[in-house]
Amino acid sequence: MDPYSPEGELFEIHNAYHQGQYAKVAEFEPTSFSSEHQLLARVLVLRARIALGQTDEVLADLADESDQPELAAVAAFAQFVAGDTSSASDAVDQLVESSSDHATVQVLCGTILQGMGKSDEALALLSKHEGNLEAVALIVQIHLQQNRTEQALKEVNAAKRWAQDSLLVNLAESWVGLRLGGEKYKQAYYFYEELAQAPATSSTRTLVGQAVAEVHLGRLPEAQAALQQAAEQDADDSFVLANTAVCSIITGKDAQESLSALQSAAPDHALLHDLEEKSSLFDELASNYSAKVTA
Repeated sequence: MDPYSPEGELFEIHNAYHQGQYAKVAEFEPTSFSSEHQLLARVLVLRARIALGQTDEVLADLADESDQPELAAVAAFAQFVAGDTSSASDAVDQLVESSSDHATVQVLCGTILQGMGKSDEALALLSKHEGNLEAVALIVQIHLQQNRTEQALKEVNAAKRWAQDSLLVNLAESWVGLRLGGEKYKQAYYFYEELAQAPATSSTRTLVGQAVAEVHLGRLPEAQAALQQAAEQDADDSFVLANTAVCSIITGKDAQESLSALQSAAPDHALLHDLEEKSSLFDELASNYSAKVTA
């Protein structure tokens, strides 16, 4: 039996992780699961702790356990998140060489490779998966980042043929829907709203997803309300701060407070890099023109 299926032992912890309920996942005790699933449960707990900012603690916990590929992949991911890209890159090279058939290695090393701008290598590794829905979801994300929406849609449609009711497939379908537009905006909204407003599944991530769908539907006050709910859960969450800044800009409000908070919480956030790049490009273009004064 698939341990992540509705009847599987890891269904609850797995869904909680992908719903962004990291504090809940971190409270699980891996030894409470059957022996065959304890390692998979521990990987999810460690990944949740990384998401909560506990990278140093995770690396300390894994200092003497690099012999297991799954845990070595978690350690590499923690190093990458902590900014030690050199060590993470070396670890990824070794893991891809020796353990590319492990699902955890595929997902975490694929994430690192994509984060380092090595999309082709990430896709090559992820393509080795055998029924790994998290690998499918990551492939969809990469295709969307590459503006290859049709490829992302093909991945989703293929996964729906064998895992239609999976949370990960529904998440991936919503990501693609937000790119396709039209009625797909509404479908994505309904999916995120159901997760975000139910106490058992609500998190900053699901609330941000609802807010993004609201923005696409032109419902800006509702988007701001969802973001406020998310901020009440975690005011320092980088996803919340980035999307609050974007929503402020769209509505003509001052986004500087959110951007300053984002700079403090996640100085390497993609939005900050994008704004800096566009600001520099604007200054460069503006320098080519001189003001003309007429009497």
